[in-house]
Amino acid sequence: MVRQREFDTDKALDAAMRIFWDKGFEATSLTDLTSGMGIQRPSLYAAFGDKKELFETALRRYTTLHAAQIRSRLQSEGSVKQAFRALFEHIGAEGDVSEPSHGCFCINTMVELAPHDSKFAVLTREHQMYLAVIFQETIERGQRSGELPGNLNASAAAKSLVISMIGLTVLMKSGPERSFIEQSIEAALFIIDGEAL
Repeated sequence: MVRQREFDTDKALDAAMRIFWDKGFEATSLTDLTSGMGIQRPSLYAAFGDKKELFETALRRYTTLHAAQIRSRLQSEGSVKQAFRALFEHIGAEGDVSEPSHGCFCINTMVELAPHDSKFAVLTREHQMYLAVIFQETIERGQRSGELPGNLNASAAAKSLVISMIGLTVLMKSGPERSFIEQSIEAALFIIDGEAL
């Protein structure tokens, strides 16, 4: 008879995600994980595999949740321009405590592991491209409504905004001056407020 798990898999995975997000892959020990997840090593291995497999599962969970959050934020505003402004201002908000101060888990992985691990290079690149699709769909919604010019290259603008969002997210880790943030956001949003590409 197979013994049932005595822990909530989703809660344990969320705990692992937060630990990896906070410390990174290399600096996270198995003791950190078992302690934070509230499970023993045999249970961890049985449910998630080794540390690297657990990290991959946690990263995939994060990217799914992150993409859903971005999509929801962009759909919550009637105006596409205002939707992008609200998203960027949220990322650049001073004293924002809704997310950990250690930035984006996917971006952290892109820096730590992607340069020397092809699997994580692909995973982080896939997330960037998925965000670009969400951005492009939002821009095209604005074009259909007449809010954005029809000759705007939606695909190129979406990719540029993703790059700007990633840059802003990394920048926030250094505590930049407000004027620096505000001017950066205005420049990024000019791509949909200004002339078409």
